[in-house]
Amino acid sequence: MEIHRLFDIPYYQQKNYQLKQALGGMHISGKTYTYSSEEYVRLVNKVSLGLLQMGVKPGDKIALISYNNRPEWNIMDMGMMQIGAINVPVYPTISPSDYVYIFNDANVKYCILGHGDLLDKVRTSQKDISSLQAIFTFDEADSKGQVDANGNEVHHWERIWSDSNDFSAVEKMKESIKPEDIATIIYTSGTTGNPKGVVLSHNNIVTNVRDVLPFIPLKPTEIALSFLPLCHVFERTVTYAYMAKGVNIMYARDIDTLSEALQEVKPHFFTTVPRLLEKVYEKIVNKVKTESKIKQKIFFWALGLTEKYDYDWKASGLMGIQWAIADKLVFSKIRARLGGRVKGIVTGAAACPRRMAQFFSAIGVPIREGYGLTETSPAISINLFEPHQAMLGSVGPILPSVQVKIVEDSNYGAGEGEILVKGPTVMVGYYNKPEATAEVMTSDGWFLTGDIGKIVENTKGVKFLKITDRKKELLKTSGGKYVAPTPIESKLKEDLLIEQVMVVGDNKKFVSVIIQPTFDSLKGWCKEHNISYGDDVNAVLKNPKVIAYYQTVIDQYNPLFGKVEQVKKFLLVSDVWGVPTGELTPTMKLKRRVILKKYENEIEAFYTNS
Repeated sequence: MEIHRLFDIPYYQQKNYQLKQALGGMHISGKTYTYSSEEYVRLVNKVSLGLLQMGVKPGDKIALISYNNRPEWNIMDMGMMQIGAINVPVYPTISPSDYVYIFNDANVKYCILGHGDLLDKVRTSQKDISSLQAIFTFDEADSKGQVDANGNEVHHWERIWSDSNDFSAVEKMKESIKPEDIATIIYTSGTTGNPKGVVLSHNNIVTNVRDVLPFIPLKPTEIALSFLPLCHVFERTVTYAYMAKGVNIMYARDIDTLSEALQEVKPHFFTTVPRLLEKVYEKIVNKVKTESKIKQKIFFWALGLTEKYDYDWKASGLMGIQWAIADKLVFSKIRARLGGRVKGIVTGAAACPRRMAQFFSAIGVPIREGYGLTETSPAISINLFEPHQAMLGSVGPILPSVQVKIVEDSNYGAGEGEILVKGPTVMVGYYNKPEATAEVMTSDGWFLTGDIGKIVENTKGVKFLKITDRKKELLKTSGGKYVAPTPIESKLKEDLLIEQVMVVGDNKKFVSVIIQPTFDSLKGWCKEHNISYGDDVNAVLKNPKVIAYYQTVIDQYNPLFGKVEQVKKFLLVSDVWGVPTGELTPTMKLKRRVILKKYENEIEAFYTNS
């Protein structure tokens, strides 16, 4: 049996592995539950038949929204795809206006929700969504006695399941679905305006699954822990690969209880974003600082050893003895905090700091960084776990089915320029946006990533892709979430006391802004509030009342944006940005790199002191 469509994967697993614990989750109460390969397939078919009986047709869109990953998400995902319905996964933390836009743009017919405030958020938006016929909840307690904005009853998701075990109608629908048919539409934030729906076919994602499958260092029945959002194509594609590999998947209850999940599940593998690695590292260091002086001395001595580490490097001689001591006293204890048997971690969705990959790999928890985009299903390249197939500071060798070329740019170094990608993993296009699709595709089928990179080689002649810059202005936090700066900047500039503002947050753990005040207006405001406004503008900007005013401005506008887009810190600067001084272009656009360089020390302080 071969895998050509995503819903072939559960059957492939059932035939080849017959897992007793194919998928597992953790209730909010803490109780763990699992589904076998057989149970998984049976429930997928019951969902498919139930949807057919509800009148769902090929091409109909169904939205899935959940704060946490859960097996039910996978069951619904496969159940709808088997009959040609299209999964529209939605981030739970986006703004209400984004909910309205996405549901209307995709013409979403049904919505299945997780717990928390999601039901209220969708109901609030529903009055502006004419296509939405019904809402279901994954947890029965969330649906009891609830009605939607139209007064219709909200049902538990099991109401979708068919009572019949005659799946012949489902089999007939499966036979009609081709690899090139649409499997999902994933909405991503654009640099400006509304989110764009990335249309991916079964073949797009299946090709990526086939490419990464040989590189997952797991054996059948070993355990992968999953906690990154399944609405993101990174974790979703990896999950399909786990299934095809015969790996047991256990979903963490939530990010906040990840430490407990690692101890309980003791996974062999997981994927993550760099920010979570940074948090683990920060917790380790902060805890050590509360220990005795001798323990601190031992820890930081061991930490210093890891700075010498590189992939394929082996400690020997005196260094080997020191390493063995450090492993016994320090490194083994850190591994134990991660469950004690992690064979590997893949990080993606944002650039991984070299030091994080080096540190964890050095202590015996191999970290490998990959690179990709939603538009490429997603992986383009990945550092591998085999000898000489990984390079610190790179995003790894190009995957077999992917073609990459670098369009050299005179603004960068030799051999450096925008990364273009071609192959069967490149998206079908942006949903309902032919013009936007044309902007990122060349006439001969190359996708413009907007990222700057180059190809480098190791001593064995293995080629690696290295990302050196970001051509597009879209920011990506260290948590892997995209942030479009322009809407935030435009909104804040509506305040009369703000002349210029620039959003900061690329590869950082939260969003901050640099503000150049409108000094004439600020001078008048200070006079009204009995604040002295002398020649020392910096002294004015440090006045608690002035700082408090700008904080109220940010507090006023933050609710208009999704959680990840909300501004956490700000810097008031006394410089006047202009064309002569280099901060602005002749058309008055921000020169972001110039501004970032100018205030790099202040920006660094935002994040090191938080």
